[in-house]
Amino acid sequence: MDSASVPTSTDTSVREQDAGSYRPGYELVAEQILQLIAELRLRPGDRMPTENELASQLGSSRTVVREAVKILSAIGRVKAQKGRGLYVADDDGMLGSTRWGGFFLPTDLDHVYMLFEFRRVQETAASRLAATRATPTELRAIEAAAEMCRHGHVNGETALFDRGDDDFHLGIAKASHNDFLVASVREARRLQHQSSTIGLHGTVGGHAKEAIEEHAAIFRAIRDGDPDAAAHATAVHLDNTLEDYRREIQRRVFG
Repeated sequence: MDSASVPTSTDTSVREQDAGSYRPGYELVAEQILQLIAELRLRPGDRMPTENELASQLGSSRTVVREAVKILSAIGRVKAQKGRGLYVADDDGMLGSTRWGGFFLPTDLDHVYMLFEFRRVQETAASRLAATRATPTELRAIEAAAEMCRHGHVNGETALFDRGDDDFHLGIAKASHNDFLVASVREARRLQHQSSTIGLHGTVGGHAKEAIEEHAAIFRAIRDGDPDAAAHATAVHLDNTLEDYRREIQRRVFG
């Protein structure tokens, strides 16, 4: 691979700092590894360069590469097999890189915005259907997930909030009784988690308090069997969540 096509982590870090938006080296290297996978046209199951080879090609240390690989393993993009090396994960998902003809770069702002646009379409549809199809058991699961979010926020337990948030949105998709919507909601949320892990890690979440109230409005509309209100409340929630991302991006770029 031409060394000019992938900037070294040192060079990239300088540019990021010059822009007033410092990012840890392991985040930058994780992004570069995704670029490398795409440029080498590696498919799920293909063997990747070793950590030493990645460090050499990316101009980074093996320690930083190891941390980047941990991130990519956690979000399902890379699989580390003990004694055998690194492989492109075969759990690519329906929105994964091989189906895009390239790859989903979670720090590409256009991709992040398109992802929210996609979520808005699918989740408003899921909410509308859930309002007419949700069973009592499904309604209880959605309500319990919303309560888990609230509890996580009140007690400062981010992991609990995130789990409740996942359960809430997936619960609504399941209540739509449409397997395609369930799959697309799950994949879109996986990609959003990826964008938060690489590039916006530990920064997005100022909207959590409002999100709890928005979840309650969505649940009430679904419980009351009002498709229009459910779709509207979902659209408001996703638009406000995107605005949270926009604020953080603006803070990073302009200080």
